[in-house]
This record gives sequence, C-alpha cells and structure tokens, in this order.
Amino acid sequence: MKERKTELPWSHIYWLGMLGAAGSYTAAARRLGVSKGAVSQRIAELEQVSGVSLVRRTTRSVRLTQAGQALVDGTEQAYAAIERGFDNILDLAEIPRGVVRVTAPVALGRQQIIPLIGKFLEACPDVRIEIELSDHLSSLAQEGFDLAIRHTSSVPETHVAWLLRPSRTLLVAAPAYLEKRGVPKTPDDLAAHNCLYYLRSAALPAWSFVPAERDTDRHSVAVRGNFCANNSEALRGVVMAGQGIALLPDFTAQEDVAAKRLVHLLPDWKPVGAFGEAIYAIRPYSAYVPRAVRAFVEHLKDELQGGAMNRR
Repeated sequence: MKERKTELPWSHIYWLGMLGAAGSYTAAARRLGVSKGAVSQRIAELEQVSGVSLVRRTTRSVRLTQAGQALVDGTEQAYAAIERGFDNILDLAEIPRGVVRVTAPVALGRQQIIPLIGKFLEACPDVRIEIELSDHLSSLAQEGFDLAIRHTSSVPETHVAWLLRPSRTLLVAAPAYLEKRGVPKTPDDLAAHNCLYYLRSAALPAWSFVPAERDTDRHSVAVRGNFCANNSEALRGVVMAGQGIALLPDFTAQEDVAAKRLVHLLPDWKPVGAFGEAIYAIRPYSAYVPRAVRAFVEHLKDELQGGAMNRR
C-alpha cells in the first residue's frame, strides 16, 4: 500500500461543513469563534490536499461543489457523534458554562430580555451571553444562533419552542389626545380617529377585533393616521405625546397604562392579528440542548411568567 504523505485534515473537513451550513465565510467564522481569514485558509488548505475544488464562491455567498458536499455528507454522522459525546461530557458539570448566542427583536429585547440578563449572569458566571437585537428574522442555523426570542402566534414545526409568557395587544391613547378627540366606544369609531400603526406594507391597515368574551365575529375597520413605524417603542413615543391611538404589545404599554399615562381603550374588544399572542424562545430541533441554553431558557421562563402573572 502506498504511504500517505499528507495527514488527513479532519478538523478542516468539519470547518467545511460549517461553511456549507452557514453559507458565508463570515457566518461560519462567527459559529466557529474564529476569524474569517482563518476559515478561508483552512478551506484553501483542504482543497490543496484533496486536489479538487470544494467551494463555489460568488459575490454574495458560497456554496459547496458536488465534491465538497459529498465530503461533508460522508463525514456528517461521525462529527455529530463526536459532538454529542463531547456535549454529554460537558453536561456532567453541575455549573452551566459556554456561550449562548441569542437573537431578539429590538423592542422586545430591550424591554423584556435585557433587564433579565444581569441576574442570570450573576447566577451563572461561566456562561457568556451574546445577544443581537435586530428586527430582521435571522436564520438560526445559518447565522450561528443558539436561540431566537420571538413574539408570535405560531412557531415552525422544525423548531423546539419554549413558551416564555403569553402576550396580548392593547389599544391605547394618551389622556390629552382623548380630551381633544373623544373616547371611541366601538371599533367603528376608530375610523374617525388618528390611528398610529405598525408599518408592515405600503397599504393602509385594517385593525381587527373580536368580542373579548367570545373570540368570534371578527370585526375589521380601515384606519388612517399621520404616523407609522416598524418599531413598537417608536409608536409608543408618539402615542405618549398625545398624537393618536395605537395598538401596542402589552409589554410595551402596560407600565404606562398602570401609571395612567396611557388609557386602555375598548376593553370589551380583543385586537387580533396585530402582534403575536406569546413570547417564545426557539431553536432548531436537535436531540441535545446544551446545559447553558437550557439554564438561560428556564431563567427567562421563571422571570417572565412570574412577571406576566403578577400584572394580570
């Protein structure tokens, strides 16, 4: 048998698989915790050893060639077994440790998640939280996140979801606005008001309501207003200035309602379809969830569910 002159670059193959899953050198580097240049160098070395092109590069992304994909597919199960074995060993430790990468919408993250992180880090000092606040819905697998915090009414079937707390939508206005324009008594009255709305498309919105006690007979009304935004904190600011009526998530408006800085309108009607009905932590399905991730999710559940129940 001819002696192999070059050692097989096993770790390089693992990095190739990460690159294929991430779709870019930048995302792969983030997942691996190394520089973009290091990933590029490893892939170049692997191509030199194999003698074939493994990556097809474009201006915006990278894709594995047929040879590269075959190499990744052939070693995927072996690397997965190694990861599971190592993760099981790490989880024998009583103290959670490692990095938890989280993505969350800006307003939700600022108002609900960030205030809870300090207490978690105090209890779990060997865990590092990396959180990215963005209203862009990131791909967890491709961008290397362990968790996504989502305000939604449903979650993908391919993901594991933990309910952090229920949520509801509130119709609110400042007392100063209501003194000038009057208090709406029915959803139809909103057509005569300045309605500040969440920007989702160029079309003017229609707000939908159902009777709070029945959840049936949906009633929709077309609304108009002179301000819209794709951020609930921005809407809240203009509503607080007495400029109109808005639908806001409860976590954005509830403190101001309790302090009477905002008035909860049409309490006998339940807004539907404007915002999610719950806050979830989600991640792609896998048989193993790292201890640090589980600990962080349990912390969020304990804090948010306790707080939500105390406010109801």
